Amino acid sequence: MTDAPTHVTDTGTDEADDAAERKVVEQEQAEIKDFVKGLSADDIKSGNWFTKLAAHAMNAYTEKVDWQYFQDRYAGVPADAIVDQRIKMAARYAALEGGLSAGAYTVTVAATIGSLGGASPATVPAAVATMMVDVAFISQLQLRLAYDISVLYRVPLDVHDPEDLWKLIRVAFTIKSGETANKTVVKAVPVVVRPLVKRFYSGSVLTAGKALPVVGKHLLQRNVIKIGIPLVGVPLAVLLNRYTTLLAGRHARAVFRNEARVIELAEVMSRSSRHPQLMLWVAWLVIRTNPKIADDEALLMRHLVRLVRERHEVVDEQLAHVVDIDPAEVWKRVDAEPGDLGDVLDAAERVATVDGDVNSREKAVLAELRERCRRG
Repeated sequence: MTDAPTHVTDTGTDEADDAAERKVVEQEQAEIKDFVKGLSADDIKSGNWFTKLAAHAMNAYTEKVDWQYFQDRYAGVPADAIVDQRIKMAARYAALEGGLSAGAYTVTVAATIGSLGGASPATVPAAVATMMVDVAFISQLQLRLAYDISVLYRVPLDVHDPEDLWKLIRVAFTIKSGETANKTVVKAVPVVVRPLVKRFYSGSVLTAGKALPVVGKHLLQRNVIKIGIPLVGVPLAVLLNRYTTLLAGRHARAVFRNEARVIELAEVMSRSSRHPQLMLWVAWLVIRTNPKIADDEALLMRHLVRLVRERHEVVDEQLAHVVDIDPAEVWKRVDAEPGDLGDVLDAAERVATVDGDVNSREKAVLAELRERCRRG
């Protein structure tokens, strides 16, 4: 989303609001058309179009949009309320754009993709260019929506960092390891059209798309269905655009809100700790009671270490080099610490619950820690 789509003025009438939103979508679509004009047939077939789109969509946008940007417009409004409204607005824009693009679709586009070749934009057939405007519009919309949600929940993302950019892409397009576009699309559309979608994907119409790499292939498969089913192209385009955008927004909300929850927990623990170095050792002991480290546990530990370093100026090189943590070493540190260790016990209990219910191993460590704190 550009600056304008996020802030359509509430005029008080549905007709005026619809007209304003349509105008915003048409303006954004015109910019996307200029972007697509610069793509070659090889860009589309190779999937390089998505690399170019990511830069086009995010570089200038992220320089302008930060947490203060939203505070200036929604001062005092909780993040959850703003996120909910932005997801709904993005879904409306997606549906509007689907209706505008679908009228120009033809069933020949899917077959045309496989025959693309050449480096000149002039070699891109008009029908394929029309499809790419739709794909690029929705892709940019969902990328920016996911980024906005991360900003609103104050989850730091640097789109110039490859790891952060890939995280944003996975979240924005709900990409999971081993997941096929078939499953993604079927989940995204209303139940009433799912049988039709499944029949479409069981055919060979997407054979040409198999040559496209990772994200480009995924997005092409998700969108080409809108042009491959006769008679339902326009309504399905509207529905699919809306539902995939809702799905993307809700997924981004779940991921970044949970990450914000973990960061907030780390901040509370760091701020209230009187024994920051000991807290890190105990936290890591609680986490390593389980054979597998949960994502939320790893995230909590990463932010705990960062915050303890920033707030308390504590950097524990010995802990950083630990491979298999020895409980006896931790208990020796606990016993050597004088005074009230209630803050350490409280931190340990928070760590144990960060990924859900406390299991038997975690309970055993907490019981031992509680007993040692009581003796101390």
